[in-house]
Amino acid sequence: MSLLHSDSHRPRLVLASSSPRRLSLLEQIGLVPDRLEPAYVDEAPQRLELPRNLATRLARTKAVTAQRRIVVEDDYRDALVLAADTVVAVGRRILPKTETRAQAQRCLELLSGRAHRVYTAIAVVDTKDRLHSRLVETRVRFKRLSRQEIAAYLTTMEWDGKAGGYAIQGNAGALIVQLVGSYSAVVGLPLYETAQMLSGCGLPVSATWQESAPEAQSI
Repeated sequence: MSLLHSDSHRPRLVLASSSPRRLSLLEQIGLVPDRLEPAYVDEAPQRLELPRNLATRLARTKAVTAQRRIVVEDDYRDALVLAADTVVAVGRRILPKTETRAQAQRCLELLSGRAHRVYTAIAVVDTKDRLHSRLVETRVRFKRLSRQEIAAYLTTMEWDGKAGGYAIQGNAGALIVQLVGSYSAVVGLPLYETAQMLSGCGLPVSATWQESAPEAQSI
C-alpha cells in the first residue's frame, strides 16, 4: 500500500530503508515515501576499504538492490529509489553498528574526549535507471566521558544498532562538544543534499510544500 498518493506527473519515491530516523527526516522536509523497500546487504568493509568509500558503496548497493526488486512492478518501474548509509570512523578505523553492550562501551571509550568523523552517503536511482550518489562528511567531538556517564548511556539502549554506538538525536546530544557539518547527516540522512539530489531527479522538494499548504482564506 502506498504511503503517499503521488501526483500523476511526479515520480514515486521509494525509500530503501526501514530506519524510523530516515523516514522522520524525510517527513521533516515534506516528503513521505510512496513505499519502503528495505535493502539488506552485507555491510562488512572490504580489505583496506576507507570509511568514506564504504559508506558510498553501501548506499549505492542498497539503492540498486531495492530498485531491482521493484522495477518489475508497473506502478514502480519509473520510481526514484533513495538509499543511505552512515559510517562512523576514528581515523581509518571503522566503528561497528553496535549490537552488544560491550561493543557500545568500547566505542564510547574510544570516542571519549576526541574528534571523529561521520560519513553519510546517499544514493538515488532515477527514472532512467541512472545511479547518483553523494557523500557528506561531518566532524563530531565528544567531551571526555567519565565511567559513570558511559554506564548511564549504556542503560538507555540508544546504542543498539547505531554506527559508533550512539544516537546524536537522543541522550548523546548532551555529550557532544562540537559538530562541524550536517547534523541531519549524523542522524542518518543529510537533508540539504537529499533535497538537492531528489530535485535534480525530478522531485522538487519545495513544490511539495506548496501542495500541502492550507488554502488561502478568501477575504
